[in-house]
Amino acid sequence: MSYMFSSRDSYNGPLLSVILPTWNGAAFLRELLVALSRQTVLFHELLVVDSSSGDETVAMARKFGAEVLIVPQEDFDHGGTRSMIARKAQGDILIFLTQDVVPVSADALAKLIEPLLSDEKIAVTYGRQLPNRDATIIASHLRYFNYPPQAVVRGFVDRERLGFQTVFASNSFAAYRRTALAEVDYFKSGLIFGEDTCAVGRLLMRGYNIAYVAEAMVFHSHNYTCLQEFRRSFDIGVLHVTERWLLDTYGQAEGRGWQYVQSGLSYLVKMKKRASLPSFFWKMMLKLLGYKLGRNFQLLPQWLVPVLSMHRSWWLRNRDVLVGHK
Repeated sequence: MSYMFSSRDSYNGPLLSVILPTWNGAAFLRELLVALSRQTVLFHELLVVDSSSGDETVAMARKFGAEVLIVPQEDFDHGGTRSMIARKAQGDILIFLTQDVVPVSADALAKLIEPLLSDEKIAVTYGRQLPNRDATIIASHLRYFNYPPQAVVRGFVDRERLGFQTVFASNSFAAYRRTALAEVDYFKSGLIFGEDTCAVGRLLMRGYNIAYVAEAMVFHSHNYTCLQEFRRSFDIGVLHVTERWLLDTYGQAEGRGWQYVQSGLSYLVKMKKRASLPSFFWKMMLKLLGYKLGRNFQLLPQWLVPVLSMHRSWWLRNRDVLVGHK
């Protein structure tokens, strides 16, 4: 099965490239690939960059017509790897997915790119993520909090009203105008994660807008354990201190955190899940602790920092970040 046009000359509209990083995703990749094959928009190429999977991921992707580039697992970089494949892509619009999303409808990609086709000032769109069928009540609330049913377009000026929420986006389901992304040199390499947030922040500063397309939907959620919540929040704190310009430009992230806590309490009560309140409070405490420690990782012993992080291998590749710390 192939997704490609016969040639650029045979199509007058913008070419679409779908970019998909993978690693040991065979257990759920087929569902995504089948959903992509049924989309109402054609795309020029499906580019898979695989981090040396040990399962059938590569064979499965090739069976569905993907061009696969394999990189060593230890060389994967959230920003750098995506930039490498984006530069290789031929599309005018670059659609980024992760291997664990599933489009809700056959027109999900068509709806995602529509603002890019109708407004040249929009450089990025991202869609709504709905909780998976097996999502816990806490995981479900996080998706409803971050991805409401109302579409919105945000620009640089909105930072005064929305603060850090202005730069929120997710490369799990996003589309970029290639020329705009090239203006900011694609995604920054060497980030612990958050390549999407940093790219959006730079694009907004150049006068572009970002569109949240609530009508474009995928299923995507994670049932994180308490330890995983802590480690992810730790890494968010690390990102915010190593990319200090984000907070300096768009404001602190704590305000959004308190909104999340208030929303979570209301959601659990509304859904008659009061039994989940202790678990919610415990996770919130761990997330806050993780974030605060991440923001102050320079004060921690060097050996402890990778232990607290969800991305331990990143610290091995970026030892210079810890140079001069305890």
